[in-house]
Amino acid sequence: MALTVTEFIPQLWSARFLANLHKNLVYGKIANKDYEGELRYGSKVRISHIGPITISDYSTTTGVATVEDVKGDGTWLEITEQKAFNFKVEDIVAVQSNARLVDEAMGEAAYAMGDTIDQFIAGHYTGAALTIGDDTTPQNVTVATAYDLLVDIGVKLDENNVPAAGRYVVLPAWFLGMLAKDPRFTKEPKVLENGVVEGQVVSRMQLYMSNNVPNTAGAKYKILAGTMRAIAYAGQISKIEPYRPEKFFADAVKGLFVYGAKVVDGNALLCMTANKA
Repeated sequence: MALTVTEFIPQLWSARFLANLHKNLVYGKIANKDYEGELRYGSKVRISHIGPITISDYSTTTGVATVEDVKGDGTWLEITEQKAFNFKVEDIVAVQSNARLVDEAMGEAAYAMGDTIDQFIAGHYTGAALTIGDDTTPQNVTVATAYDLLVDIGVKLDENNVPAAGRYVVLPAWFLGMLAKDPRFTKEPKVLENGVVEGQVVSRMQLYMSNNVPNTAGAKYKILAGTMRAIAYAGQISKIEPYRPEKFFADAVKGLFVYGAKVVDGNALLCMTANKA
């Protein structure tokens, strides 16, 4: 006898969906997720930043300078995107395996949602205040230059006082392949399921690999580097509902996910435009 929708627990399916979603996100891992507010489509959430603290002379006569208020500067992040999934498993096909098939389908839905969100966040390269190369003069990446270009990125971040803590760079697969041919880099780098290149830090940047690095016709790849303070992201599953489609003998699940992203500190974000030579 096929499993009925009354046996599904939405909270458990939501947890499974989010677990897969988080595992597959790469750009989502490099974004700041500190926000205040309820997430729903069209709403805004507050992204807070602490303003600068003044350093003053100390006098044994007058003591310290007048106390100043900590300025909690901030900006608003709008939830601009809403995406949904809706799939069914036929009783005649599933028989006793409905639960397993629905569980696997939930994983596929999470992967597809994560891929969509990743591409959306990656598209925010336009907000980078720091650049190396552009569409007119992209950097030509070769085995001989790939490692040096990463060093150049790190130097530019240093020169612009970008904090070293939490630095990253997201590379396309072919760039990582060129690095692997350079004796200064690991010959066979291991890319984990979450996109992290295990044990690989160049110029104080954690390396990530993603097939969602934006590019134009296979060239002019927009390689992002910086810290987590640069891009803010907020997202959550809004609804998830198991149901029995009226015209089918099947179990179905539909869900709605809402999210938004914004460059909140372009000075902590670098975009290198690169061609595969």
